[in-house]
Amino acid sequence: MDNEVTTTRRKSAVRSLQAGTIGAIVEWYEYTIYGLASALVFGSIFFTELEPAVAQIVALASFGVGFLARPLGAFVAGHLGDRIGRKSTLILTFSVMTVSTAAIGLLPTYAQIGAAAPILLCVLRLAQGFAVGGEWGGAAIIAVENAPKGRRGFFGSWPQIGVSAGLLLGTAALSFSVAISGDQFAEWGWRVPFLLSIILAAVGFYIRLRATESPAFLEEKARMEAEAEEQKAPLKVLFAEHRKPLLIAIFARFAEAGNYYLFTTFVLSYLATTLGLPTEVGLTASMIGAAANIAMIPVYGALSDRIGRKRLFLLGGAIMIVTTVPVLLLVESGQTWGIIVGFVVFLGLGHAMVYAPQPAMYCELFPTRVRYSGISVGYQMASILLASFTPALAGAMVLWSGGSLWPVMVYAIVCTVIAMVAVRFVPDNRHLELREIGETTTAPEPAAAR
Repeated sequence: MDNEVTTTRRKSAVRSLQAGTIGAIVEWYEYTIYGLASALVFGSIFFTELEPAVAQIVALASFGVGFLARPLGAFVAGHLGDRIGRKSTLILTFSVMTVSTAAIGLLPTYAQIGAAAPILLCVLRLAQGFAVGGEWGGAAIIAVENAPKGRRGFFGSWPQIGVSAGLLLGTAALSFSVAISGDQFAEWGWRVPFLLSIILAAVGFYIRLRATESPAFLEEKARMEAEAEEQKAPLKVLFAEHRKPLLIAIFARFAEAGNYYLFTTFVLSYLATTLGLPTEVGLTASMIGAAANIAMIPVYGALSDRIGRKRLFLLGGAIMIVTTVPVLLLVESGQTWGIIVGFVVFLGLGHAMVYAPQPAMYCELFPTRVRYSGISVGYQMASILLASFTPALAGAMVLWSGGSLWPVMVYAIVCTVIAMVAVRFVPDNRHLELREIGETTTAPEPAAAR
């Protein structure tokens, strides 16, 4: 009988892990292909009436529009996830993302329907941002809350590969569409990656529908019903009673949020425009670095179960600080081998080390009743503060410095230091059951645990 229970729990944990991971991969694949398409073709087909240079800027700005909807997605999904359940909310965010992405692939151009085309494009982009705003928190929670005892760090790390895996898949899909469409890429080839997302979505839906609801959520719901406790709005409780862990969650992202987009967006532009290197150099380095990121994140997630989330994060932050200058000097050298090494060091070491323990660390900051709201709002508020403007700010700093990356190096180091200070206030709750985590999560940890 015990063996049957153990087998059932193991299957439930694996299915939840798969649900969180596949959803994250598909969502970030869809997010990536929009970014690439906006850089390559959207200016000429959706903003035709503008001057070419202006059309390109507006097309890239439409990519940034998605960030504006992320906090709203976090608020709505957090509320639903804490009230009706993690699984149902994840299916909702996944549906919004996949439908809006497929719709972009079918969207008429400016030449076909006029000004309605760019308006619809931006509306669909807002829908993508809304979905992503609620996706990360749910994917992290469903993996962590279903994880076996002592393995929350490892299970929670798997959805973290979604960003880099989506980058790899998205780049590969776009390269495939360029190869098959040739000179017709602007006519129909760009639509291929968006329509291919339908196949990925079908796989994702199948896996997510098989996932089980979080035991921690079901226990909390049963407890509140048994005690006839009034279910307050999760966001109201979050801002009234859990401001400290929320601030920790926001500032803890400073090490990876802005710095990730610094490499995957700004550096690619810097290599092509300032250094005049072929686009393939940056894309190749980015994909190799992303592969290193994917390989190392589960390793560091497992390590966080052994040494603690805080220790691993602080170690990763220290590595990021020490390697920032040499890594960006390698990028500045313009040597292909140096650029690749720089991407691998950043994404495979420092970034992966601070990114892997985040889901477990965030889940261990908040009690079950506000966990979805807490980690979603914290994560996405940091995205607005950093990821949305970091590439543009870095570009402005390089322009101000006459082409030097030194101001960017200082910016990256300062952001990492801010995150490390925030994480110093994170308690070590890895040995507690998630249902035991409550108001004590913000108290200083025992000296023995440090």
